[in-house]
Amino acid sequence: MQPINTNSETATSPTRQVIVAGHPEQLLPGRCIAVDLGDGTELALFNVGGEFYAIDGYCPHRGAPLSEGYVYGEVVECALHGWQFDVRNGECLTVPEKVRTYEVFVEDGLVKIEI
Repeated sequence: MQPINTNSETATSPTRQVIVAGHPEQLLPGRCIAVDLGDGTELALFNVGGEFYAIDGYCPHRGAPLSEGYVYGEVVECALHGWQFDVRNGECLTVPEKVRTYEVFVEDGLVKIEI
């Protein structure tokens, strides 16, 4: 999958940063895309039945991109070794591990992620 371009914008809180991930119609239900943060890291952004979720972009096991994993409803399976994560809360269903989750919201016709 190809990362989409993001534009940073500063929110009212100095510790809060919001990035624009694109338009909702760019991410169909059941799909995932990589969101490049511009600093060598990325997030994986999911559309689960019209709800958007974002998690760390790489599997903690071997660093495989989760945006290239297999999506089954609210679960993404790492394509490298099969670790499964609930995209809603970051919990690993395979081993006692977790990935970070991020708040995602739609505002002014754009999908935004608070990082």
